[in-house]
Amino acid sequence: MKVAWHPLYNHPLQAGHRFPMIKYDLLREQLLYEGIVTNADFLHPHGVDVEQILLTHAQPYLEKLLNGQLTAAEIRRTGFPYSESLIQREITIMDGTLLCALHALDCGIGLNIAGGTHHAFREHGEGFCLLNDFAIAINILLNQKRIARALIIDLDVHQGNGSASLFQNDSRVFTFSMHGEKNYPMHKEKSDLDIELPDGTTDDVYLKTLAEILPQVVESSQPDIVFYQCGVDILAADKLGRLSISMDGCRMRDHIVFEYCRNHGLPVVCAMGGGYSPDIRTIVDAHANTFRLARHFWC
Repeated sequence: MKVAWHPLYNHPLQAGHRFPMIKYDLLREQLLYEGIVTNADFLHPHGVDVEQILLTHAQPYLEKLLNGQLTAAEIRRTGFPYSESLIQREITIMDGTLLCALHALDCGIGLNIAGGTHHAFREHGEGFCLLNDFAIAINILLNQKRIARALIIDLDVHQGNGSASLFQNDSRVFTFSMHGEKNYPMHKEKSDLDIELPDGTTDDVYLKTLAEILPQVVESSQPDIVFYQCGVDILAADKLGRLSISMDGCRMRDHIVFEYCRNHGLPVVCAMGGGYSPDIRTIVDAHANTFRLARHFWC
């Protein structure tokens, strides 16, 4: 198993920003401390080419990003203060997910410590997402004819609206999102399959629903590769989540996905997605569970 990480992932935001990015460094340190990975297991992304990004995103939007020409309203919509280093961080994360995908096709699984930027649309960013890493990687793989079909399993608490929009007319990519019904975004796009969960959904309902629907999704999509957005903002402790999933329930969610994919020979690409619990230790431990299970199934 290989893990993508770069120092830029921990890009510092302006003082007082409510979602500090320190979790990426802390997660890397925890994985090394536990021996889940060694330094030899890390992939070191540097950035995808402009031409590769343009397979997914509109040229006028990309030029605005690269040239610092976003309007104040567009910057507010992303949720991040704009900087050149922030854009370089996003481009680096895109490469991290692509490297993980290439490794997964050869060896079974690749995990990006960042990524899961599923709110980025073709012509705009929103919700802390500027570019869509899953869409960029999938379109590159399709363009290079490395794959014919892909499946996105998006289990972040927020709907993968950007991914749904980007692939709404592409039968080669099946988008499946299981998310909070009343959570962000208020206007949902139409995935190939959306399962909307009421506030307060507990482990038993969540896990039963996932276990029942996952085989149907795979059968419908017949993917060559699975892109798994495994945000931990489904936790009851999460200040944005509104569900009531325990730490063990979150771990079992990953177990269901990994076990099914491993048993059916499906390569898996993971991106960490959201996590906003007040205690950073909760976020790091929940993300670390994903890597622990990945090591268990792809030792």
